[in-house]
Amino acid sequence: MTASPPASALTPPGARQQGSPLSLRGHRGFRAYWVGEATSRIGSSLHAVALPVIAAVELDATPGQVSTLASAALAPVFVLALPAGVIGDRCSKRHLMVITDLLAAAVVATVPACWALGTLSMPLLYVVGLLLGALAVLHQAAAIAIVPELVHPALLHRANSHVMAGLAVANSAGTYGGSAAVSLLGATRCLLLDAASYLVSAWWAFQIPPASVRRSSGPRPRLLGAIREGVTHVMRDRIQRPLVLTTTLHAYADGIVVTYFAYYLLTELGVSSTGLGLVMGALGTGSLVGALAATRLEHRAGPGVAILIGFAAYPLCGLPLVLAPSGSATWLIILAAASALQMTAATAAGTTQRSLRQHTCPPAMQTRVQQTSVWLVAGARLLAALSAGAIAHAGGVRAALVIGIGLLIAPVVLLWVSPVRRLTAMPQGGSVPGVPAGACLDRGPLDSGEGFPGHIDPPGPPTTPPDRRPERRRPVPSSKEDS
Repeated sequence: MTASPPASALTPPGARQQGSPLSLRGHRGFRAYWVGEATSRIGSSLHAVALPVIAAVELDATPGQVSTLASAALAPVFVLALPAGVIGDRCSKRHLMVITDLLAAAVVATVPACWALGTLSMPLLYVVGLLLGALAVLHQAAAIAIVPELVHPALLHRANSHVMAGLAVANSAGTYGGSAAVSLLGATRCLLLDAASYLVSAWWAFQIPPASVRRSSGPRPRLLGAIREGVTHVMRDRIQRPLVLTTTLHAYADGIVVTYFAYYLLTELGVSSTGLGLVMGALGTGSLVGALAATRLEHRAGPGVAILIGFAAYPLCGLPLVLAPSGSATWLIILAAASALQMTAATAAGTTQRSLRQHTCPPAMQTRVQQTSVWLVAGARLLAALSAGAIAHAGGVRAALVIGIGLLIAPVVLLWVSPVRRLTAMPQGGSVPGVPAGACLDRGPLDSGEGFPGHIDPPGPPTTPPDRRPERRRPVPSSKEDS
């Protein structure tokens, strides 16, 4: 019988070197990661405010040009998501984060430089938006998948909760702080602050200790073959498949609602810009609360129920949007409260879902599995925007919102009939609590990428349980004694 590996062998190196592997307090590697990602997100939120202002105010862009600029930033997500997963699995995630931050700083700095030289133009902003979008895809692919390499598996969900909470605060700080900075300094000068934020993020990413995840030394499949491996793994795994399909269905339905959310508030319900800011601020608050509550909810209810509650609460909290009358201050408060609860549910479920996916995914495929979900979600949101336009043209904006909210029930149904609902705890030590036997749970070394603890293989031929294996036959005696 092969002895089980010691606990230290199953602990990521970033956790072992901190002393206590079961605490994030004093964890230098995770702290460097957290501060760097929060700083980078502030910068991203800042240029998301500044670039449209530069286009509209400095360059007198037409509505069509502003739309093209927004599309240039979003297009790389769908085009590069799957290749980014292969790159993240083959390369050092730490190095990829540093390089993308440095390149993003250089790209952003070209805008104030060209403005100072009098050569700033819309084609240049298109290129900047396209490059920043591509670099963001590569950076996020590495940044999300590196967390399981930094912390002990028992701390993974808590670490993801801390990350989501930090990003929620950074998003709000970047959006509101960016708006104030644009008013005080001007949109073009603000991009110098954005470039500086990327440099700070790169410095912190460089402080993350190098990971020692063993990668395959054999021949690597080509790019398309590696992408196919990731997609096939997701579609064959009994836990990964419903998680990814649920997220995709939710993204499509929610994308229909998001397309006309602000438009409906401003035009149909008569909400002022101040009221819109109140609702948007409630969304940020709810995201922060959901991230902080995710770990406690998962511990009390189990990951399956926690995810199900989040997805079920989301459409319920969307009903006030289509029930509210026009011009009612009371309903504006109800809308703000419902929006906060909606984002609380979404963030708590999303954080738990991310941790569950990382727990049940082989280390060698973390980035590809993650980017498969990103790619499907990007395609779903693109299709949702087109569908929303067609529905609104046929039946009006309110009809589009009603259909979008109704379709949000589909992910709940999928979760209810999937094995995810029966999960009672995060997978630890090679078992998936709450999932009945019917699949082969095969535990292997942490770095092998095969039989990662909690990974459920497709059902196959019956196998002999470990405690009932027949004794190994003794070799037939020969003329020579065994050494």
